Amino acid sequence: MREKSCGTIIIDNNKVLIIKQKQGFYGFVKGHMEENETEIETAIRETKEETNLDVLIYETKRYSVNYKVNNKINKEVIYYLAKPITKNIKKQESEINEILWVDIDKVIDILTYNNIKNMWKKVLKDIKNDEF
Repeated sequence: MREKSCGTIIIDNNKVLIIKQKQGFYGFVKGHMEENETEIETAIRETKEETNLDVLIYETKRYSVNYKVNNKINKEVIYYLAKPITKNIKKQESEINEILWVDIDKVIDILTYNNIKNMWKKVLKDIKNDEF
């Protein structure tokens, strides 16, 4: 069985938005794709639902992570680099414990899973090579 989610890595003034999920994991905003939705539409919708932020998506800055859920579901998560267009953060109480703005150099220390940390290393390289 396969599942796909999409989300955003939001960066603003050398700070990165990290969420702490109800289960206690630290990562980036993400959620399931709905029928007839594109990856970008899902990323924008999930960001709005989970953080109340409207974002500008950098479509060429696309990253993916794959892992197994309960040893049966092959999950793919697509993340896009994004910049907030609004500033009024409000967490989605049902899914999120905490929203943090973390210094770009400290993000790797906070993320929970190694696959997300490895993806973050690629993001950092891209950010340092491009004017973001």
